[in-house]
Amino acid sequence: MTAKYSEDSIRTLDWKEHIRKRPGMYIGKLGDGSSHDDGIYILIKEVIDNSIDEFAMGVGKSIYVDVTDRTVSIRDFGRGIPLGRVIDVTSKMNTGAKYDSEVFKKSVGLNGVGIKAVNALSAEFIVESFREGEVKKAIFSRGEVITDEEVQPSEEKNGVRITFHPDKEMFSNYQFISEYIETMLKNYVYLNAGLSIYFNGKKFLSKNGLLDLLHENMNSKSLYEVIHLKGEDIELAMTHGHQYGEEYYSFVNGQHTTQGGTHLAAFREAVVKAVRDFYKKDFDISDIRTSIIAAISIKVQEPIFESQTKTKLGSKDIGPDGPSVRNFIMDFVTSNIDNYLHKNPEVADALHRKIIESEKERKAISGIKKIAKERAKKANLHNKKLRDCRVHFNSTHENKSETSIFITEGDSASGSITKSRSVNTQAVFSLKGKPLNTYGLTKKIVYENEEFNLLQAALNIEDGLEGLRYNNVIIATDADVDGMHIRLLLITFFLQFFPDVVRSGHLYILQTPLFRVRNKKTTKYCYTDEEKERAMRRLGANPEITRFKGLGEISPDEFKYFIGKDIRLDPVLMKKDDSVPDMLSYYMGKNTPDRQKFIIENLHVERDDING
Repeated sequence: MTAKYSEDSIRTLDWKEHIRKRPGMYIGKLGDGSSHDDGIYILIKEVIDNSIDEFAMGVGKSIYVDVTDRTVSIRDFGRGIPLGRVIDVTSKMNTGAKYDSEVFKKSVGLNGVGIKAVNALSAEFIVESFREGEVKKAIFSRGEVITDEEVQPSEEKNGVRITFHPDKEMFSNYQFISEYIETMLKNYVYLNAGLSIYFNGKKFLSKNGLLDLLHENMNSKSLYEVIHLKGEDIELAMTHGHQYGEEYYSFVNGQHTTQGGTHLAAFREAVVKAVRDFYKKDFDISDIRTSIIAAISIKVQEPIFESQTKTKLGSKDIGPDGPSVRNFIMDFVTSNIDNYLHKNPEVADALHRKIIESEKERKAISGIKKIAKERAKKANLHNKKLRDCRVHFNSTHENKSETSIFITEGDSASGSITKSRSVNTQAVFSLKGKPLNTYGLTKKIVYENEEFNLLQAALNIEDGLEGLRYNNVIIATDADVDGMHIRLLLITFFLQFFPDVVRSGHLYILQTPLFRVRNKKTTKYCYTDEEKERAMRRLGANPEITRFKGLGEISPDEFKYFIGKDIRLDPVLMKKDDSVPDMLSYYMGKNTPDRQKFIIENLHVERDDING
């Protein structure tokens, strides 16, 4: 029966209702904090963006960010919100100073929506504005004013303090991962020379901008000295490393555009043109860009982003009276890189050698690639190896951010996940047996090995992350020795050939419960011994306890609880100190005696357990 459609069907939501009903429009996906782009980090970013805009206007050289448990406090030393408009700025849509381009030129937050989203999605939101010896404080809960205090005298310096506690109703079981917050804050200081950000007492400051950013993110020595160039409203840094793939960090007005946009597309095009023009050779695009690591930052007046989370630039022009983004970047990059290479012949020689080596490898595997692609088609990928999700048959930008693929081993495990998954956003790729140890092998093996060739095709990552079909790539294996081994082999595969999948925060390990504790009325799933003990105490005498030995033992009816909204994922994280070549050499190389020695030296045996 068709629902009745009448005047009564039409609803007008107020601002906070709309944000809470459609949070994806404002902060992307909600998430639980296990992914770097989960909503709780977007909330932090939205508050800091306002502080960064103050710094960009020449006021407030320090920002303090404190995160304790689930409460965030951010204090800047800018001009402070005009005291009579504190309530309006934090709780009324279409209200803010960002509409005045003379007050905030080339700012990050253009429409003033972000701070309202933080307010509406927080169980408690406190704003304090300090201005000229006075303070105005207001307390909200889920966007509703709870306390509106009178203006009081204050001895604190000008600026704003925002304190908020994300709402458990919106973000269930969430946690903050410090590494994600630190990465965000480092990017802010790289782009704002002279700005100090303190995170739980730890200071972040950059003297060399994007040069520092590249050095921070390179896990091994570059092939040549980083090219670092600055101009009005543009800065870039680039070099080549030893890794496969391309690695970019792009920014607009201090905003990390993780999905790129018109500026990154122009930069990638300009690098190819600059190199071809300098060497006067029509090198293949992939030979020029393979192994590149680069960062570009531009400033645009009134930028247009493709979503409220500002992860992709859509602007075609630098400003109302300026050139196009493409022409602006193309002119700067081509002329300045040409000048740099002429002045630095040792860099030009190293770059040329790298291109020639990439060309040789590409030609060596070109025939194999063609055969491998035909094999992937004949394998009937979507029926035999990959159970895809419906998003890819009716794709939109919003729900693509929710997509996941489970890489699992064995028919029973993949069968359970396939039956219990969300067919709209979750896909399953089934491995056959243990993967090959790819350490020390060339990319040729990706095309020669059927499993890796089909996995690469399923993910669509042959030509880089731009084509990645799933936001979350999840390794789902048994919690035993064999399962751990498969995890290591898959992580090695990604680090060896597609490290940007790891660096960009797309690779995860699925946690599944080790125990089921139940009585006639209640069932508890426990991931640790401690959780099992707590469950036993809560359920009283003689509960039934089941120890899950593998994914295949968990029925589809039960599995749906572990891969639904309460899914537990462990992100595979990389830090600056993690040298990929050294890690792979130690853990996956032919140095068995070294690993044995490590195990023996770190094996703790209780003396009482030794007889005789």
